Amino acid sequence: METAASSSTFQRATETALHVRAALPDVLQNPKVAIVCGSGLGGLAQTIEPEPKVELAYETIPNFPRSTVQGHEGKFVFGLLGPQKTPVALLVGRAHFYEGHSMDLVTFATRVCKVLGVETMIVTNAAGGLNQDYAVGDIVCLNDHLNMAGLVGIHPLRGPNLEDFGVRFPPLSDAYDLDLRRRTHRAWKKLGLDKQKRRLHEGIYAFVAGPTYETRAECRMLRGFGADVVGMSTVPEIVVARHSGIRILAFSLVTNCAVLEAGSRGDDEALQAMTKAELDEHLSKGKANHQEVLEAGREAAKDMQALVKEIISDL
Repeated sequence: METAASSSTFQRATETALHVRAALPDVLQNPKVAIVCGSGLGGLAQTIEPEPKVELAYETIPNFPRSTVQGHEGKFVFGLLGPQKTPVALLVGRAHFYEGHSMDLVTFATRVCKVLGVETMIVTNAAGGLNQDYAVGDIVCLNDHLNMAGLVGIHPLRGPNLEDFGVRFPPLSDAYDLDLRRRTHRAWKKLGLDKQKRRLHEGIYAFVAGPTYETRAECRMLRGFGADVVGMSTVPEIVVARHSGIRILAFSLVTNCAVLEAGSRGDDEALQAMTKAELDEHLSKGKANHQEVLEAGREAAKDMQALVKEIISDL
């Protein structure tokens, strides 16, 4: 039975898709693959052919959320990618829950992709490394997630089910497509990326609401739960994509190593003679910052671009 909520969301997504299609040449009308470009990874848009290419700023698209985060340009880019000239849609920048958007708006672009005919989504993000075997600049192919916000009620499918898109209780045990992950490892070796310092892992992503970076205790908790990386995006998009029947491949770029050690106690004898400046420096070791995220993204962009392009050429 169709609900008013389902009808409204589907109508808005259809309205947006029609607006987008009106700006596209015939060859780009039905993109089969969508790529979500996370912090510092907007350069993925340069992987597509120069012609035909259409860029639409988010603010010109009806119903679309605006991204306010540094490193997120905020544009929908359409073009052809790879030797097979696969029509693709790139979301350069995304809306985050911590910006004040509702979960419905955070995942609206994913709904639009479904209406446009997207069958596969490649979702990328910048994340903090919880697994101590990971180094800054490593790439993690996700094979599972912990939806920490969703477990306490901040869930993108909360409310009446959107029958136009999917079933009430979608399974997520197969959320991360095994065939696409297999193709990823093959592409990594084919490109010779396994012979360099940067490594490709498979791991579990913990989604937290943000916008603060995690405390030391929170990092230890998440690692204890089995998470390898932690971030503030991606999982809502994946949940909605799977609800809509879209195949998913997801990557995290490790942009900083989370601090897992407990902080020093105020009664530690070794600290008593330190000045305030020395205490601040002692406490700040390993502290994450957004500039680090962007810089690591720039350094790893070429490998990520080559990997994504190779995977799509093999689809």
